Parts: sequence; C-alpha cells; structure tokens
Amino acid sequence: MNDDRSRPSAGGTGATVVGLDLGGTKIAAALFAPDGAVLARHTRPTPARDGAAAVLDALAGAAAAVDPGRLATALGIAAAGVVDPRTGMVTSATDSIPGWAGTALGAGLADRTGYPVACDNDVRATAGPELAALTARHPGRGSLLFVAVGTGVGGAVAVDGRMLHGASGLAGHLGHLSCPEATGLACTCGAAGHLEVIASGPGIAAHYERLTGAPVDRLETVAARAARGDAAAVRAITTGATATGRVLGGLANALGPDRVVVGGGVPRIGPLYGDALAAALTAELMPPLRGLAPRAPLFGADAAVLGAAALTTTLPLHHPGALR
Repeated sequence: MNDDRSRPSAGGTGATVVGLDLGGTKIAAALFAPDGAVLARHTRPTPARDGAAAVLDALAGAAAAVDPGRLATALGIAAAGVVDPRTGMVTSATDSIPGWAGTALGAGLADRTGYPVACDNDVRATAGPELAALTARHPGRGSLLFVAVGTGVGGAVAVDGRMLHGASGLAGHLGHLSCPEATGLACTCGAAGHLEVIASGPGIAAHYERLTGAPVDRLETVAARAARGDAAAVRAITTGATATGRVLGGLANALGPDRVVVGGGVPRIGPLYGDALAAALTAELMPPLRGLAPRAPLFGADAAVLGAAALTTTLPLHHPGALR
C-alpha cells in the first residue's frame, strides 16, 4: 500500500474535551486543549468480563484520571460494538464485552461523569480525523472509504464530507459484506460467507489451518511461515488480502471515494498482504477511479482518542440526567 509522506496536524475542537477509546482489552483516555494539544493521557484495562456497568464505571474513572481539575466541557467516546450516536445506545456487540449490547452508552457515561457525551463506533471515530484532513483538501466533497482489518473487519464510509451512520449505527460494517472467498464459512454475526471470516487476523489463521490441517496460534505465525516460503501461508494471506481488495474496489465503484484507507493490525504484516490487496482493488475499479490506491492511515496511536474528542463537535450530545 502507498504511504503518505506528510501527516496533518491534529487540529482542535475549540474547547477542552476528553476523548475515550474503548476496546475489548484496554481503555485509553486523553485530555485535549482547544488547539488539539494533548494535556494528559491515561490507560487502564477494560473490565470486560465484569459486565456493562463495570465498563461504564471504568470509563468514568479514566475520564476523571485525565481531567481531575474538571477543565473539559464535553466528552467523546469511541466504543467497540455497533453504536447509534443519535440514541447513544450500543445496538449490537460481540461477546468480547458480555452484555454490552443494549447499553445506554451516552446517557450512562454522562450520568457517571457529569459531562455531555458524544459517542460513536470506534472505527468511525478513528476515521474522523482522516475525513477532516481529506475535506480540508476537498472542501464540501471529500469522500472516504476506511477499513480497519484486525481481530475483526470494521469500516467507515463518508460521502461528500459527511460520515454515514445509517439505521441503528450500522453504516460502515464492511466486514459483513459477502465475498466468494468466504462462501459457506460461518460468521460471528450468525450469517455465512462474510468478508470478516476470511480476511481478519483470526480468519487468515483459520484458513491456513483449513489448508494444512495444522493448528496455528496467531496471524504472525502464518506471516513468519509465509516469509520462509510456506505456500499455504502465502495462500492464506493473499486470499484474505484479495478478498478485502475486491470488496473495497466494488464499494469504490459504488461510492466514488477520493481516498481509500486501510488500517488495523493485519496490514502491518508486510508487503505480501498490501500488494495483494492493492492489486485486487485496482482490478475492480472503473476507468475514472484507476488512479485510486489504498493508503495507510495518516494518524498514529492517538487517532481513536482524537477522533473521539472530535465527536463532540459533530454528533448529538447526551446530557446527565437523561436516565432519571
């Protein structure tokens, strides 16, 4: 995949805000100044097995840790699961956080912290700074396809400068598009044949096991074997990458993006993956899009908390007391 040589500055929200990033294993928090400078950081484990209330309590604790002086005027959270930013509800989730589906994320966190809260899915929030950088170059028309390939396959779609959320916050779940490489394979969502089961890290590892009959512990083991010339490992990786590229190419034809961004942990295994994805994407593109190539994310480790903070300027705020 091509990489950009310049990274835009983070920018700011015009107010002091807290950004939270909730994953299945870790909570990250940061306090941002009005100009976007990071004033404080904090991380802690996610008490995922203790239930939704414990997770909300931990999130509130992380916010208090970065803003003990109560400087912030609002809080934004990028959260795992399907999140509807309008209602503030987690509408669907995997079992990485048991009982997370149905959680009143916006109102529950607002009650615990006293801040107005904006919330969204973690991948859409992470894509937010990418969209802001794009629309700065293409005012009023920046369109973006963003995919995060890791333990699962998540995504975000923005058209003409506007992030799409869709019914129940489902827009952008690219991992649940059908693809021929996954035909007949059961997906975690309950359906079959979805991209995630062949293209995610666990999906690639599982495909290697199907090809060889040999158990494998993780994606990195498959990548190491591919580097040594193991044909089955090469096939498993390139199959997942090709499936992702084809799906992105088809979506590009439908949506006409100015930029396609491929992030997450899986692309970091190296050029075998990236080259196969890029070739598959290019092969799908209609002539006006032939110059489109997958790009690496512009932002680094702060992307999710930065995007979470920015939600406070673009999405509805859920206020303390809404649950009472």
